[in-house]
Amino acid sequence: MSPQNDPSSAPHIPPQELVHGVLTRFDTYARLRGGRDSIFQSSRTTPQQEQRAFDDLAQAITRLRNTLE
Repeated sequence: MSPQNDPSSAPHIPPQELVHGVLTRFDTYARLRGGRDSIFQSSRTTPQQEQRAFDDLAQAITRLRNTLE
């Protein structure tokens, strides 16, 4: 197991902070997804931006799950 994947070497982050991270990333993802079909050009998002936000959300959820196990 690499040190990066070793839970014992990871710094302890309080679950409350992890929950806050998930909620923040969910809000970002929802905003970007909503901007996909915006009538305003400056508010539109690309599929890549949406995918990046989704990936960040998925990673935050994984961190939270791993902490709660």
